[in-house]
Amino acid sequence: MKKRKILVVDTSVLLYDKESIHSFPGNEVVIPLIVLDELDRFKEKPGILGESARYVNRFLDFLRKKGRLDEGVLIEEEDQIIRVTIDDYKIDVLDNTRGDNKIIAAALELKKKTKRTVKVITKDINLRVKCDALGLEAEDYYKDYIDDEKGFLKLSDKIEITDLDIDNLYETGWHDASKLELYENSYHVLSGTSASKSVLCIHTDNKLHRLIDYQKNEQTDVKPRNKEQRYALHALRSENIPLVCLTGLAGSGKTFLTLMSGLEEMLAGRYERIVVTRNIEPVGRDIGYLPGDLNEKMGPWMASLIDNFRHHFKDKAYFEVLMEKGKIEIAPLSYIRGRTFNNSYIIVDEAQNATIHELKTIVTRSGEGSKIVLMGDTDQIDTPYIDKRSNGLSIIIDRTKDSKLTTHIHLSRGERSALATYASKVL
Repeated sequence: MKKRKILVVDTSVLLYDKESIHSFPGNEVVIPLIVLDELDRFKEKPGILGESARYVNRFLDFLRKKGRLDEGVLIEEEDQIIRVTIDDYKIDVLDNTRGDNKIIAAALELKKKTKRTVKVITKDINLRVKCDALGLEAEDYYKDYIDDEKGFLKLSDKIEITDLDIDNLYETGWHDASKLELYENSYHVLSGTSASKSVLCIHTDNKLHRLIDYQKNEQTDVKPRNKEQRYALHALRSENIPLVCLTGLAGSGKTFLTLMSGLEEMLAGRYERIVVTRNIEPVGRDIGYLPGDLNEKMGPWMASLIDNFRHHFKDKAYFEVLMEKGKIEIAPLSYIRGRTFNNSYIIVDEAQNATIHELKTIVTRSGEGSKIVLMGDTDQIDTPYIDKRSNGLSIIIDRTKDSKLTTHIHLSRGERSALATYASKVL
């Protein structure tokens, strides 16, 4: 008989990814009863959490037809057993009324009764620390994780060529890059042997194409302050790149450049509206707790966008007029499922605080003629259970880096003020 590991799966894993219940082939998945109680509290919620809770509940109900959950049901096509266990065990050193401690107690009891490996799978860092303190194996759920050794956020944009190549590039508009290993839609500085010879390029189809001289838009009067902002403005205005990822420290211009570019594109008639969305539950409070209508509820989370309008146009009235006309729409991420956004410029703010499953929801809402901009700082993550290697923004950048449909620009220089840039680096 196959000696399967026993994996005690926490509520955080099942809520994070509904497919996780199918993701442990060759093992026995044990779900303590307290996990079902916790799932039950989420089944009415909108968005990913509610969907995940309902999916797991329905799947377990389906398994009841195949056997007794308390004894374990074998799913042959997945080569795993799923079992529900009681958790009325107690540990003297813990508060046994807490859900996490009940999960630990159930896992320790399983460990006493078997010689097989027993391990807790959880997204909760504190729960993993508790398990270690009690001699119980625990690990994160690693299905959605990137390899930090790839250094995808540390892209080098400098390429050295000869002065003659630079001259030819200016004449033809492109330079052969077939022998270089470069991502699609990556931006680079091509430098000649002379200090004065250089050119900014974008890589597509094994060619480095020269970026045309930047043309300032009269309506927004935006101009780039560094080469990374130049890259960003090119990508934000390109009709050939429907998904743009912008990362960078606070004050690097992510929000301002994105909002102004979206406004320019909309006023030029390329898009019908700007749709702004973000994860609005970073501290576990639902939007329903806030007073007012939807726009008023979203106000605290949209303040950065309004601040950019106020700073640039010296008044926020323009923003309010665009809102009233439906040219700017606020769409909370939790309430976006089922919608389709056609001919829209979609801005996802603070994307590093969303899971890959939440960002998948918004990206798959994109209809014909739409563009999506995901922006955030992967060093500032407020959402529990995700980090720099497991947040949705990092995963999308990593998984789409070879696609012609996407690009990633990292804004490494702060432009808000000298003090803000200094504080971001040293504090």
